[in-house]
Amino acid sequence: MAEVAECLGINETTLASWVSFARRAGTAQAGGSDELERLRRENAQLKRDSKELVMERDVLRRCMVLWVK
Repeated sequence: MAEVAECLGINETTLASWVSFARRAGTAQAGGSDELERLRRENAQLKRDSKELVMERDVLRRCMVLWVK
């Protein structure tokens, strides 16, 4: 790590701190994958619901046109 810090022109302690922070953040993001999957499932469900509602709206519009005639 000392060699990398020297190449970057920073203190080795600073680099170690950054690496430690990045590892903790990476662990937190890995736990977030469950949340991401939940959001993807929810999004897919909402898209299905929206499609169904659009179809129902279109049917009601057609019924209104026939009823008005």
